[in-house]
Amino acid sequence: MRSLDHLFEHSSRSLARRTSRRSLLASLGQLLTGAALLPLLPVDRGGRAWASDAKSGGPETCEYWKYCAIDGFLCSCCGGTSSSCPPGTASSPITWIGTCHNPGDGRDYIVSYNDCCGKTSCGNCECNRNEREKPVYRPSRNNDLNWCMANADSNYHCTVSVILGVAEK
Repeated sequence: MRSLDHLFEHSSRSLARRTSRRSLLASLGQLLTGAALLPLLPVDRGGRAWASDAKSGGPETCEYWKYCAIDGFLCSCCGGTSSSCPPGTASSPITWIGTCHNPGDGRDYIVSYNDCCGKTSCGNCECNRNEREKPVYRPSRNNDLNWCMANADSNYHCTVSVILGVAEK
C-alpha cells in the first residue's frame, strides 16, 4: 500500500509544481461553462414515425397528411420512406416542425421535417405545402431554409417527415 501512496503523492506534487491555483480555477470554469452550453447543441430528431393513414393518400403523394408543412422532394419517391432517408444520404440534425391533422384518427401530430443530405437533389415528387408556416423570424417553424447546412455535405437530396408526438389541446 505504501507504493500506491507514494505514487499519488509524487503525481500530486508534480502537478502542483507545474500548475497554479489560477490555472486550475480557469480550467474548472471552462469545464463548467462547456457543461452549461451542452443543452444548446442541435438535437437529432431521427426517430421513426408511428402513425399512418391511407385515406389522405399514400406516402408517395403530396396530399399525405404528414406532409402539411413540407417543402422539397419526398424521400418516399427517392429510394427512402416517408420517415427514413435513402441510402447514401444522412439526415440533417436540425429540422423544422409542423402540426398536422390525421383524418384517420382525428388527432393532431407534431411532425419534424428532416432534410436528407449528401447527394444532389432527387427531383422526384416535389411537394410544397405551407400550412401554418411561420415567417423566417421563427426558423424552427419555417421550411424555406437550407437545413443541410449543419452536415459535412450540404447538398440537399429529399425530405422526410417524422412524428414527434401527439399535439396537446
